[in-house]
Amino acid sequence: MLHNKKWFFSTLFAAGLTVSLTQSADATVVTSLKPIGFIAAAIADGVTPVQVLLPDGASEHDYALRPSDVKRLQGADLVVWVGPEMEAFMTKSVAAIPAQKNLELAELPTVKPLLITGADEDEEAGESGFEHQDESHQHHHEGQYNMHLWLSPEIARESAVAIHGKLLELMPQSKAKLDANLQQFEAGLAQSDQVIGSELAPIKGKGYFVFHDAYSYFEKHFGLSPLGHFTVNPEIQPGAQRLHQIRTQLVEQKAVCVFAEPQFRPAVIDAVARGTNVRKGTLDPLGMGISLTKDSYVKFLSQLSSQYASCLKGA
Repeated sequence: MLHNKKWFFSTLFAAGLTVSLTQSADATVVTSLKPIGFIAAAIADGVTPVQVLLPDGASEHDYALRPSDVKRLQGADLVVWVGPEMEAFMTKSVAAIPAQKNLELAELPTVKPLLITGADEDEEAGESGFEHQDESHQHHHEGQYNMHLWLSPEIARESAVAIHGKLLELMPQSKAKLDANLQQFEAGLAQSDQVIGSELAPIKGKGYFVFHDAYSYFEKHFGLSPLGHFTVNPEIQPGAQRLHQIRTQLVEQKAVCVFAEPQFRPAVIDAVARGTNVRKGTLDPLGMGISLTKDSYVKFLSQLSSQYASCLKGA
């Protein structure tokens, strides 16, 4: 009887250990947002799994970590995120993670020189007759930088290089595969850059408004012509004065489109566009519906490009 008990408990312990190891293996790389996961998945393809914390349909601006999210962060070998100015919901949990497991993209020496400052955006907003709301500006551009880094192909490349370096430290035995993955990602990104540049070239001079201030990196990279945004923080609806300013600009500057987002489809966009010839489109800055594969970041950029083009061309 005693022998059977010993056997039972040793079997139970072994099963528990196996489950624990399996869970750990499944959570090797955890990223905050889906587009960051796209980049990580390209580098980790065939080497280790990648998971994303933020579920489809949720917003990084108001998300709260669940207990299961905290466990995933604690069990991860590598956590990749933008930084506390973007994912405030992660700050406390990431603080408990060892530095070697924490990859904060906004702090990379290769990324910092590529950041767009809030001061530049404020100047553009001033020229368009907009005023930033103080609360949302602090929430979203603390430190004076726009933190939607994943919308920059240049920053995506530098992020991929950094993820490659971290995974190489964790898994030196997979060097050949990791090197090949990085090379393939860079080649795909360069090719995609040319294709998207050609697709967007005919609409460079066409004006439009976006719902929230997320797209500066993509727009500057491809030379698009935004007239402004409805809000800096999508959780805070624009006031009557701002809506009046936008409506005036829709008429005076002959904007072609106003863009909503899958996560935010506010009635204010319909109200402002009513009675004008302005078309309504949707931009998805988080790549909803795109699954994590080695090609998902390029698919994400292509999808965003098509969303711009279909509305601005009038297709």
